[in-house]
Amino acid sequence: MEREESAEKKRIEVESRVLEKVGHVISSIDDAKHVDHVIIALYSLAVYLFPLHPNSLSGSVDEQYRDELLSVEVPSGDEKTEWWHVFYKGSGFRAFARVLLYDVASNWLACFPASARKHLYDAFFLDGCATEIVQVVVPCLQLTETVRYDASTVCSNAERLLVLCLLENELVLQMAEEFTIGCQLGDLSHEQLKQAISRASQLITSIPDKARRGAPTSLSPHIFFKRLTTQLLRGAEDWDLKLVNKSTVSNENHLDATILFVGEAFARICRRGSADVLLSEVIPLILGHVRSVLSPTSDLSISEIFESKPGFRFWLKIMEAVNDPHSVERIAEELLRQLAAQNLNAIEGYWILRILFGQVYENRTSIRFAFVDKFLLWKVFPTCCLRWIIDFAVLECAPGSASLKSYNARGLSDTMRRLAVAWSRKEFIQSTPTEQQAYVTAAFGLCLEKMSKEDLESTKDGLHLILQGVSCRLENPLYLIRKMASTIAFVFSKIIDPKNPLYLDDSCQEDTIDWDFGLATPRKVPASTTVLGDEKTHDRESSIQISGNRIQNSQGEGVGNTFKTKMEKESVFNLIDPDEIIDPANLNNECTFNEYESDNASEDSEASDDSSLQPYDLTDDDADLKRKFSQLVDVVGALRKSDDAEGVEKSLDVAEKLIRASPDELKYLAGDLGKALVQVRCPEFTVEGDEESAEEKRQKALVALIAMSPFEALDSLNKLLYSPNVDISQRIMILDVITDAAQELASSRILKTAHQPTALISSISDQPWFIPRNIGPPGAGSWKEISSTGTPLNWSYSYERELPPKAGQIKRGKTRRWNLRSPILDNKLEWSQNRFPQYAAAFMLPAMQGFDKKRRGVDLLGRDFIVLGKLIYMLGVCIKCAAMHPEASVLASPLLDMLRSREICHHAEAYVRRSVLYAASCVLLALHPSYVASAVVEGNIEISGGLDWVRVWALQVAESDTDGECHTLAMACLQLHAEMSLQASRALETSSKDAASTAKGITLPSSMSHASIKIPYLSS
Repeated sequence: MEREESAEKKRIEVESRVLEKVGHVISSIDDAKHVDHVIIALYSLAVYLFPLHPNSLSGSVDEQYRDELLSVEVPSGDEKTEWWHVFYKGSGFRAFARVLLYDVASNWLACFPASARKHLYDAFFLDGCATEIVQVVVPCLQLTETVRYDASTVCSNAERLLVLCLLENELVLQMAEEFTIGCQLGDLSHEQLKQAISRASQLITSIPDKARRGAPTSLSPHIFFKRLTTQLLRGAEDWDLKLVNKSTVSNENHLDATILFVGEAFARICRRGSADVLLSEVIPLILGHVRSVLSPTSDLSISEIFESKPGFRFWLKIMEAVNDPHSVERIAEELLRQLAAQNLNAIEGYWILRILFGQVYENRTSIRFAFVDKFLLWKVFPTCCLRWIIDFAVLECAPGSASLKSYNARGLSDTMRRLAVAWSRKEFIQSTPTEQQAYVTAAFGLCLEKMSKEDLESTKDGLHLILQGVSCRLENPLYLIRKMASTIAFVFSKIIDPKNPLYLDDSCQEDTIDWDFGLATPRKVPASTTVLGDEKTHDRESSIQISGNRIQNSQGEGVGNTFKTKMEKESVFNLIDPDEIIDPANLNNECTFNEYESDNASEDSEASDDSSLQPYDLTDDDADLKRKFSQLVDVVGALRKSDDAEGVEKSLDVAEKLIRASPDELKYLAGDLGKALVQVRCPEFTVEGDEESAEEKRQKALVALIAMSPFEALDSLNKLLYSPNVDISQRIMILDVITDAAQELASSRILKTAHQPTALISSISDQPWFIPRNIGPPGAGSWKEISSTGTPLNWSYSYERELPPKAGQIKRGKTRRWNLRSPILDNKLEWSQNRFPQYAAAFMLPAMQGFDKKRRGVDLLGRDFIVLGKLIYMLGVCIKCAAMHPEASVLASPLLDMLRSREICHHAEAYVRRSVLYAASCVLLALHPSYVASAVVEGNIEISGGLDWVRVWALQVAESDTDGECHTLAMACLQLHAEMSLQASRALETSSKDAASTAKGITLPSSMSHASIKIPYLSS
């Protein structure tokens, strides 16, 4: 008791002496007239704290002050230690540090010699208490300009000291040791220790944010936190080593001060958005430790090694010291993403998660929720990370180990059910981005792969939820969504009956499943197909690229698109000649014309050479007995006989050719023929050697029918579109053929005779009149007279010359077929004519009526949303085909009214919203700028209001829509709207002077006060 009283009395005496000395030095600095006075005053205090020798500073002062410097009394070593503790632990340092950082730095530090600044001024910070130094230096970074101090100088000096102390002299390690020593000595209670650690961590991690713009680069967040993390990890490792070496420590909780400081600093770094920098230093160190213990010859398990080996144990407690749940979650998320880039195997990834997060996963509910719910349902990680999460948090056992037999079956069942509940909901499919749906599907499938039949049967509603989710996805128009359903169905079938797996997609033929679903590698054109019943037709608007004033419809690959590609090629090469004479009866023989030529060639060869006689082939004798169709009425009758498969096939073979021949009966049979073509059931097989299937022939015939007889065919097809007697596949086919027919009419090409004026007076030539003229096809030879073998007296001259072979002619000597009038293609010119605008109303208006009415078997706004999307897409193509024509201006208003209806533009399915964005973009391209300008000036609410709605709605979609394709289309639509507005404004500016002077007196009506078309770059 007496010793304690004497020690306390002595401490008070030393503290009074220290404070007295500090006050004397401060007053000397205030009264100083020369820099040497300041140096001597600082030295008089520093000599009581640090091991300084006067010779190290003798060269820093003038000779007249050296005697005063050398006369300063130097205390003993024990006295210096006592003064150091009292000075830095009491109030003396904080009062003196303010003078050093503000007065001396502003007025005298620039005059200090380098040795004096290094050994004297900087010594108060380099050799002092680290926790106290940080608390007095960091606030100087935010000093505002005052009359007394130069803020720039003070901040610059504080930045220099922080770089010198924290980064170059590793003051952070010293702080960790000071916290440990403070716990051991009992200077601070546990609560006081936590407060001191939190305060110090907050100050250190705030330095990059408080540094000025011109601060040293080492104080930038990336470099500063990188070096800070390195020191923190070294401090944690040193603590781990000292925990084994110091056997005299009885209370192990006091040693956790270093780990608490490291954990608090980690949390602060993550809160400031530098978790990636933190883990860039953590991952190489822990990965090296894990790989060093992954030895098959070791008798101990990996967990036992990390629990017993010095220098490894701090990994088990470092995340436990991070008290902020958000920071732990952020570290785990960034750790997974960076580990995925390291190409780790499953065992390494599992053990890193197990070592870092094993304790917190067992003890904290928030961390378990993050791994089991957030990381499986809300986040999107690479597939390798997903496997690590399932092994660590769901199965709770290492992959491929013997402990796999004792996995957490209950946790697996609960997790699978949570995933199944979310995966099976229709709202989840409608409102969730495709990438996240693929990720949740992969998580669901990987959990299913780990389950046995007994585990699946014990899961509540497991079978029902799986079947519900599969059926919902199989109805989706996007191929990727349907692929998810087929993959889950395949995994599910392998659990129920491993010997008979269910294959709903060709991609499931292999045992290894691609759980990335092709999203891991970027694709230029996303595949998007529609499966309806037993048919597969690729989605035509799978990738709509809008660029500037163009909207390009990128087609996917498949049967439907192959048909369209062939049709486009035929529209290029098969030109319509209005003067051509066609015999419908011979249309059946055109396809076998080459065969007849080859037969004639063989007969000629046999006739010329008797030695090459061959037995006559009688296998094709029944070819002439087969039924041939030369009239459309016969085709209609054959199509209605569904039980006659041969007759249906033959009629489909000639249907398109007969229709394009445009016979007189087409006008009267167009309705019945269109109905028969839609309702006929095409054979699913394809004859070997045929380039086209029966389905393709039917669609090409329907396209030809609409193109050749638009009004009659469209009247029949529009009635069938909303008829309850057709299924969804037939409705989609109707819309597809209408779309193709509109494009064909918009790009039709015809041949016209080039009228060349003939000379009224013939020119005189040196060539005799009886010699033929040298005209003809290019490559023709010169005329030669034929010598006659008859009488020597010839009343006429005969000439001949060689002609080049015609295109497609291979052999000579073939029988020529002469017509009454042979077409001379040299005198024909190819013309492109848009024939669609005159039929635009017939294409669009009937299809737009009644789309929102629910009938028996027809529900476009609900179950049949695929048909609705196809319908809107067809309307967009039609309005684009009529672009810059008066018909587009008339039809734009009803189309915009349809698109802006809430049931359409806010449809739950992204497929419909994509079609609406495409149609709206087509409207922007179809309207002429001058018409838009006149609509705004004249107060046309339908057009101006509709265009303003397009801008507002596209902006909302771009900001809030969860579908990535909708976001892209909305941004392109906004760009088109801006360009259209700019062109409309230019149309007004380029009007004539008279019109401009008249327009000055025009005022907008009151009804136009809320309708506007915003022009970019003019509002500012």
